[in-house]
Amino acid sequence: MTPLPNKGNNAPRNNNKKGDDQHRINEEIKAPMVRLVGEGIETNIYPVREALKIAESLGLDLVEISPDSNPPVCKAMDYKKFVFDQKKKQKEIKQNASKTVVKEIRLGPQTDDHDFEFKLNHARRFLQDGNKVRVEVLFRGRSIVYKDQGEIMLLRFAQELEEIGKVEMMPKLEGKRMMMMIAPKSTKK
Repeated sequence: MTPLPNKGNNAPRNNNKKGDDQHRINEEIKAPMVRLVGEGIETNIYPVREALKIAESLGLDLVEISPDSNPPVCKAMDYKKFVFDQKKKQKEIKQNASKTVVKEIRLGPQTDDHDFEFKLNHARRFLQDGNKVRVEVLFRGRSIVYKDQGEIMLLRFAQELEEIGKVEMMPKLEGKRMMMMIAPKSTKK
């Protein structure tokens, strides 16, 4: 067994603290000429040293925002504030993203009317809350011979909920379960 090499102090240092910096800033910019843009700055092509001096005179960082263009585009801005604003936007986007919750309702092939209505009311409430509903008919033992009754029950369930939900997946038999997905109808127009 060979020993692992000791990285010690010879390991290359990563200047990015968390690895989330995507832009080259200030002295990290390699191009000899850059197109400088920013607020209060005349958009023009400058040598990197001159662009750095202009940014420093304004108390800002020189950030390479489009490295693939010819010459690369750099913007004079407060880089820490820019990164902070980007993280804040990402957090807002993540918070506003709707999480899909799937609620499950189980029936039997010979569920009577009262139980059917009870479970239908639950499904109605789930759909109004914006959740998806998976309705299953579970066949136990030899009740699999009533699979046509199970399908009829699922279709009746979908028909009862058609004003607030739309069928996303028609009844499908998988093993001893027949299932159907119902999603809420979007109320936003």
